[in-house]
Amino acid sequence: MSVFVYQIFEVKQDNFVEALKNLRMIQSYRNENYQHEVELLSPISGADHTYAFLSKYEGLAEMELQNRKMFEDEEYKKLIEQFFLEDIVQGSMNTQLFRSVTGIKSDSSEQKK
Repeated sequence: MSVFVYQIFEVKQDNFVEALKNLRMIQSYRNENYQHEVELLSPISGADHTYAFLSKYEGLAEMELQNRKMFEDEEYKKLIEQFFLEDIVQGSMNTQLFRSVTGIKSDSSEQKK
C-alpha cells in the first residue's frame, strides 16, 4: 500500500530565488538517491509563497527506512539544513500522511440481487 507524505511550507520572500533553487536540488537529490518519488508543487491558488513536497513511498516501513538513510547522509543534511534554517518561514511547515485505498472490489453478484 502506497504512503503519500504531503508537506506544505511558506518560502521566505527575501530569499525566494535561492530557496527555489535549493528546493529543486532537494527534490532532484531525493529522486536520484532514494527509493521514493518526490514532486515539488507550486501554488496555483491561495497564498503565493506556500509550496509543497509530495512524496510517495511503497509503505510505512519503506518510508521509515528511506528517512533513516536520508538523515544519515551528510550531503542531504546540508541541503535540508539550508531549507529549514534559511529558506522557509519558521513554524510554517505542516506535514500530513495519506495512504492509498486498496481492497475495494465491486461485487457484481451483490449488485444483481
